[in-house]
Amino acid sequence: MKVIIIGGGAAGMMAALSAREQGAEVTILERQARVGKKLLATGNGRCNLSNTKLTLKNYHGQDAKFADFALSNFDTEKTLEYFENLGLITTVEPSGKVYPLSDQAGSVVDVLRLALEEAGVEVRTAFEVTGLRKGKKGGFQVSSKEETLQADSVIICCGGMAGAKVGGTQSGYELLKSMGHTMTKLFPVLVQIKTEATYVKALKGVRADGAVLVERNGKILAENAGEIQFTDFGVSGPAIFEISRAISTGKGPITIHLNLLRNMNHEEVVTLLHNRKKTMPNQTLENFLTGILHNRLGRTILRYAGFGFTDPIHTLKSSDIKRIAHAIQDFEIPVIGAMGFDAAQVTAGGIRTEEFNPKTMESYLVPNLYAAGEVLDIDGDCGGYNLQWAWASGYLAGKHAAQQKKSPTPYKKK
Repeated sequence: MKVIIIGGGAAGMMAALSAREQGAEVTILERQARVGKKLLATGNGRCNLSNTKLTLKNYHGQDAKFADFALSNFDTEKTLEYFENLGLITTVEPSGKVYPLSDQAGSVVDVLRLALEEAGVEVRTAFEVTGLRKGKKGGFQVSSKEETLQADSVIICCGGMAGAKVGGTQSGYELLKSMGHTMTKLFPVLVQIKTEATYVKALKGVRADGAVLVERNGKILAENAGEIQFTDFGVSGPAIFEISRAISTGKGPITIHLNLLRNMNHEEVVTLLHNRKKTMPNQTLENFLTGILHNRLGRTILRYAGFGFTDPIHTLKSSDIKRIAHAIQDFEIPVIGAMGFDAAQVTAGGIRTEEFNPKTMESYLVPNLYAAGEVLDIDGDCGGYNLQWAWASGYLAGKHAAQQKKSPTPYKKK
């Protein structure tokens, strides 16, 4: 049984190892100079490879339930056991995020690469697949500009559009479309947000802990809390990445509301500011929020609330303090939109999952054609969920692609 896997990322390498366990002859075709390049960039180079608090609610797509079987069949526990057997030591943070103990994404790539070598998987890099078609005598013909290879089964693991610099590509979509598959609209997710620049431009590089609420016409689209990073074009950071899907896939006008003292209620903030006025009445307003917020952020909040910096603090009225407190806990920033695919970590949307068998990852349209990972219309939240989907779907696809079987029942499009 000859299995060709197109794409040497997380899903592709896992699919290769899984297929090899079944005794298949396996070849990975990777268009870049090395396998796992995108994997090296995950988790800011630390590689958040899974999450112990995973549920199906962490996944999205037109039919997120499609992911349930794969994620249950090869869950976080099995994933960590699998990597332990490959020689990787991992550590779990209180949030449930799993990282290699070395804190280096390269450790994950290296144990996979060495496992591929030990298993006898052929890895061909700088091999860009330009065509996929059914063979005249069964199986498939997989072509580059230079040559054509034969395979009994093919697994598409090319990933999505996100992160072109580290491997994002449309090729998986195009190959599957050439075989009759269809796809949803694509959106960049786990991505920075571009906002109106009046207040954020002065905050470039500032980090803050806060609660984030995404709202459109009074309707809450998403909520989150955690680290927020300001950029010269908008907002970023873990708390923003996790709600970026609501912005990327939504339509305007959208506003982000930041609560920069999320662990205090409004009355507590007002009391805090009144006490500040009593203790430093002769200081100028420029220093009013010093020690409460980052200095630049504090000054920006004062400007946002309509105050200058030169008046003495004792000139503040009770109504002024309430206005500043409100600004701290409801800093409104109009959204322009999400940044593009080049800046995104993940692609939302993809090849329609209704055209695949969730228990095998095999195409209903083309027997012995499989797909796994980001190329399908499944995306996860920030926190290791997308890599867990890659491991789980890749393992399932590899296992079944390597098995001789009868052709599945043809799928009739709705």
